[in-house]
Amino acid sequence: MLDVRYKDKAYLSKYDLDVNLFSKFDLLVYDVIPVRKVFILDTNKGDKVLKKVNYSINQLEFVNYGIEYIRNNHFDKIIQFEKTKAGLIYVKWKDDIYCIMNLVEGRECEYSNPVDINLTSRAIAALHKASQGLIDKEEFKKLLAKNDQRYLIGKIVQNYRNKLDELMFFKSIATLNENKNDFDDIFLEHVEYYAENIKKSINIIKGSLYLQLCGEKEKIAFCHHDLAHHNILINKEEVYFLDFDYAVIDLRVHDVCNFINKAIKNFCYDIDKCRDILKGYTEINPLDDRELKVLYGMLSFPEDFYSISKDYYTRKKQWSEEIFLSRLKKKVEYKNDREKFLEDFMNNYNC
Repeated sequence: MLDVRYKDKAYLSKYDLDVNLFSKFDLLVYDVIPVRKVFILDTNKGDKVLKKVNYSINQLEFVNYGIEYIRNNHFDKIIQFEKTKAGLIYVKWKDDIYCIMNLVEGRECEYSNPVDINLTSRAIAALHKASQGLIDKEEFKKLLAKNDQRYLIGKIVQNYRNKLDELMFFKSIATLNENKNDFDDIFLEHVEYYAENIKKSINIIKGSLYLQLCGEKEKIAFCHHDLAHHNILINKEEVYFLDFDYAVIDLRVHDVCNFINKAIKNFCYDIDKCRDILKGYTEINPLDDRELKVLYGMLSFPEDFYSISKDYYTRKKQWSEEIFLSRLKKKVEYKNDREKFLEDFMNNYNC
């Protein structure tokens, strides 16, 4: 096994870098290089990416069908799976599932760069347009039936209620803890405020035409659902999307919200950056006023606070106490900036 000197060493050490695994893909591998949670392979067929998949084959087939549909609909700036000798996109190997993909060259998207923001916003819109018609395909409908958790149409209010219940459960855990630490104290100081945020978000969605939009197929897209900067590569003004592991079927504003949240949270919730994203997106794929109201409801959900709380109290991520605490402090410090951003969004887009 490769001696990995890397922050994801614990995860990467679970890979089985076996030549017999590579031979299943009809590849000769000369070298392996760790990058984040994957390995880049130097092979006889060029550079590839080896990835261990942590979800079911049914979900993998769902993801691949969506990707291939989009590629065949004139948007090829996305990953492509390498086929095995048996014609599959995966190999089951010692209780794990492995995939190999073509390597995409490029630099990671920089949220601080307005050019990157514009290019990516337009590319997300083009990606969504290329997914039109996907949900009408009979084969994809069968895959959806096996992957109901990835079909989010009409489910947002219940999903937010479930997350509110989770937050209250975490509150009970922290409250009952006789040896409270700094994370518990800060969490308990702010949890009711963010619980009210969730209730507000639910009320905004309920007061919108959300369910009407859910019945309009042109408003629905194959959503990436994880538009982090490292999943977006830019090469000569062409934008490429990686890692569709979390892809879902939902209203297209789901991804717009996802990208806005990730792009502005480290920039004091800059409303101008949000405007730039919406301008770039709507130049390719216009949004109507109903969608902007639903987007306002989605942005009102305190995703950052909810996520760090869940990661901490379920130990979903193996971070140190110091990292958890520093990230929580950072998120609550932006409370006033976030309030101002939501007020500006509401006023700018008549929500």
